Amino acid sequence: MRLNGRRESRNVRDIRGKGKGVGLGIGGVIVVGLLAWILGGDPVDAIQQAGGLNYDTESKYVPTAQEEALAKFAKQVLAGTEDVWSAQFQKLGLTYEPPTLVLFTNSVQSACGGASASSGPFYCSADKSVYIDLSFFSNMQREFGTAGDFAYAYVIAHEVGHHVQNLLGTLTQANQIMRQVSQTEANQISVRLELQADFYAGLWAYHDDAMYNSLEEGDIEEGLAIAARIGDDYLQKASRGYAVPETFNHGTSAQRARWLKRGYSTGDITKGDTFSPKYNSL
Repeated sequence: MRLNGRRESRNVRDIRGKGKGVGLGIGGVIVVGLLAWILGGDPVDAIQQAGGLNYDTESKYVPTAQEEALAKFAKQVLAGTEDVWSAQFQKLGLTYEPPTLVLFTNSVQSACGGASASSGPFYCSADKSVYIDLSFFSNMQREFGTAGDFAYAYVIAHEVGHHVQNLLGTLTQANQIMRQVSQTEANQISVRLELQADFYAGLWAYHDDAMYNSLEEGDIEEGLAIAARIGDDYLQKASRGYAVPETFNHGTSAQRARWLKRGYSTGDITKGDTFSPKYNSL
């Protein structure tokens, strides 16, 4: 992607390295320490590993140059989503309220609950924030076998897509229905939400390129490649050797790539209805 000279969003809360260990309380500290001593271990080391010492990691954290480059990239992509969605909402007679991007390391406490870096990027509707541990991008090549700047941008744009759903009321309506139906039906609604967020990511790419000539040859292919590797069927087969369709909650590889491509090829928000079609035709 061509982002040189592009502005960085200011809707960012950077809390990297500012986490605190979870205190066990004095009783828990004593128990952990005694168990370690009885078993021949180092009591102090055991307490620290268990989180008994409520230590502040902020002074120990020094981001790498690569991480700082990724942070700048994420802020520029977020700024692009702000420009695109502000224009799209204006066409709808609405005002776009940008989400906050929260950069964290290891673990974080959001208004939707706690999460770790292993959970991957996520959107919390309760505080209208997108949460990302930048190490996720560094791990994409190892875990998914593909990477690249547009693949990273797609991940951010997808989570912003959930924010768009929240602002338009789609997310609230879907969540209300999900609480009233069976688990299988709730999973299908979740798939519809995720595929629409993929569509919105593609729509963002279409308009960002139209505004700034940001896409380079191979960028869309990067996005389609990562979409194919985070499909439920692909991930389940990779982990257990087979897929269980009724448990899918993000969509198959083919579905995710198809809706991302549809968003990019049309750039038309009215083409992103993933709720009207029959489930097996998505």
